[in-house]
Parts: sequence; C-alpha cells; structure tokens
Amino acid sequence: QLQLVESGGGLVQPGGTLKLSCAAHGSTLNYYAMGWFRQAPGKEREGVSCIRGNDENTYYVDSMKGRFTISRDNAKNMTYLQMNNLKPEDTAVYYCAAGVGVAPMSLCRFAGVVDYWGQGTQVTVSS
Repeated sequence: QLQLVESGGGLVQPGGTLKLSCAAHGSTLNYYAMGWFRQAPGKEREGVSCIRGNDENTYYVDSMKGRFTISRDNAKNMTYLQMNNLKPEDTAVYYCAAGVGVAPMSLCRFAGVVDYWGQGTQVTVSS
C-alpha cells in the first residue's frame, strides 16, 4: 500500500512561483509512474504532468509546458512540481498520483489507471 502526502501549496500572486512536494510512504517509487493532477471548483480533475518510474521520461499537458517542471528523487521517495509564472486559472487543489507500470502520458490522460491518490494541496493564485 502506497500513501502519498502533498505539501507546498498556498496563496501566491500572479506571476509567482510555488514548488509542490509529494512524499511517498509504504513502498519505493521505482516501479511507479508519478503524476500531478489538479481540480478547480466546478471542474473535472485534470492531469498536469507525469513522469516515468525509473527514468526522466516526462509528459506535460500543453498549457503547462514551459511553466511547470516535474521531477522525482526515488532515493528520497519524493516527487516535485515546480510551478513558475502562475496564473489565476492555475488555482485548484493539486493532487499527487501514482500508477504501476504505466507510461507518463497514460497516467496523465487517463485517471482510471491511477492506483493511488494523495489528499491534495490547495494552490490559490490571486492578487
């Protein structure tokens, strides 16, 4: 059983930066693709960025490319999402997710393949 705990959310002004962290407990991450999803009020949960289990193969939703960077440190069982140039439309609850043996694009595009979810962390972009 894998437990995921997000941190790093908060209130930031437009154009600001935040770095989200996801700590995994209960298993090593080598065999899991990891990803970040978000859900804004009144909207469906959507994939943001995902990364393969044992290498740096990544996938980004087009609207996040160039602003968000996903990374992982399997030795520390951590996954990160660096978010730059934040916009009000980035306001959402951000969730960490893990999927066994799936490609990053599949994890991000098909929430049904997610095996584990974190509890979420709120990101609010507002002046």
